[in-house]
Amino acid sequence: MGCGRVGAALAHSLEKNGHSVAIIDQNPESFRRLAPTFTGKKVTGLGFDRDTLEQAGIDEAYAFAAVSDGDNSNILAARVVRETFGVDNVVARIYDPHRAEIYQRLGIPTVATVRWTSDQVMRRLLPLGTTDDYRDPSGQVRLCQTDFHPGWVGRSLTVVEEATGARVAFVTRFGAAELPRPGMALQENDVLHVLVRSVDVVDVERILTHAPTEEV
Repeated sequence: MGCGRVGAALAHSLEKNGHSVAIIDQNPESFRRLAPTFTGKKVTGLGFDRDTLEQAGIDEAYAFAAVSDGDNSNILAARVVRETFGVDNVVARIYDPHRAEIYQRLGIPTVATVRWTSDQVMRRLLPLGTTDDYRDPSGQVRLCQTDFHPGWVGRSLTVVEEATGARVAFVTRFGAAELPRPGMALQENDVLHVLVRSVDVVDVERILTHAPTEEV
């Protein structure tokens, strides 16, 4: 639902990967964003209207993405699709970060575009810190990208885990992701991604952005 720039790009990506796609928008002019090569359905209407959804083929859908410009419309459509039509794979784009947290806890996966964008900008303005790559629907566990003090370079990932209580998920090195290996140590310019409980994020950030103690 939503044939803005995100919706159009998503529709093309899905079709390119071999999926059948239907895209809904209440403004037929929005379909101009689709390339002439797009072969999926274009359905004019409201994405939370049952008749419109049925016209788009929701009864046979594997997944549904609500990416219109309205938070309320996206959430309403996501709930209708999940609760009325039984589609399990549903995601909604939400601009309001507080609403995004609420709906995540209700079991509706959300993409909080404002939070994600602000986190990415902050990371470039203030290098030392932690930003979310992913947060589970309950909000209790996060996959975080975290910077580390140069003093951690050369320390093994096992030492990092023991010092922080977090789990190293992977390391991005020279632009490629690498899973932890026995004896693997942090190198300069690595990007560290850790799994951590939400309540521990501040402590993990504090530990890693300061030089390790002599005991570590």
